[in-house]
Amino acid sequence: MTSDIDLTGVFPAICTPFDADERIDFETLQRDAQRLEAAGVDGLVPVGSTGESATLTHDEHVQVVEAVIEAVDDVPVIAGTGSNNTREALELSERAADAGADGLLLISPYYNKPEQRGLYEHYRAIADAVDLPQIVYNVPGRTGQTIEPDTVVDLAEHPNIAGYKAAEGDLWAIGEITERTADADFSVLSGDDAVTLPLLSIGGTGTISVVANIEPERTCAMVGAALAGDYERARELHHELGPLMRHLFVETNPIPVKEAMEIRGYGPARMRPPLTRLSDEHRDELESILEDLEERPTEFANADAEADR
Repeated sequence: MTSDIDLTGVFPAICTPFDADERIDFETLQRDAQRLEAAGVDGLVPVGSTGESATLTHDEHVQVVEAVIEAVDDVPVIAGTGSNNTREALELSERAADAGADGLLLISPYYNKPEQRGLYEHYRAIADAVDLPQIVYNVPGRTGQTIEPDTVVDLAEHPNIAGYKAAEGDLWAIGEITERTADADFSVLSGDDAVTLPLLSIGGTGTISVVANIEPERTCAMVGAALAGDYERARELHHELGPLMRHLFVETNPIPVKEAMEIRGYGPARMRPPLTRLSDEHRDELESILEDLEERPTEFANADAEADR
């Protein structure tokens, strides 16, 4: 029997900060987790793509998860534990469970491009073995393969598969999934900030967000307004966040968001190779966008106008 987890609201995909020697800066990591919890987010997602999981060792994966769990009080921690090797993903998932994670985010296998049956069996094997709520993560831009709606709907029948992170940008497919799982205990979350608002309008429950690392209160207010049916307010906040949402993907994620973190004083912009720093041209544009947001009101009248969570 899985533990309960409410996949409604805003779940920042948090960065992994590094020091000058490319070691994990655990003090900054924990301070950042506490900042986001205080801002009102509904959970945290460490060691995903934004957390540079591809350059962390398995031990570092677990250490980051443990550090985030230790830092926060009342929000769930959903650990990224995906791999293109089912055995490896299973091992990471078991270790995250042992560390105390509340749930798992599992990217679909990348590079080897399994067929739909292989994708189903990959997720099913982990769900059968690890008794935690698990989120299927579809991001074809990184994996080279999409998870078809039929496969997602079949996986949603498993009691340990609690949700779907949609980063394919295909609202037709996402809408089909929300429609066909509407009566199931299953959540559909945005994995692309630009489509969070339209996804919520067709039955989504929240977002695993990059922009929430920089603007957590504004992101929570937008999602909360949409879940409460106040789409006028949600659209207003979406448009305020729009320039930042777009600019955070002007170069490969998490390059821009780490630069934004440094500009705001939340953490260093250092990357592990092969990723590099943001270009000077894009950094200048990012600084201008962040300055504009800082000049806007910081109190959100509808921040608490949320659907029951």
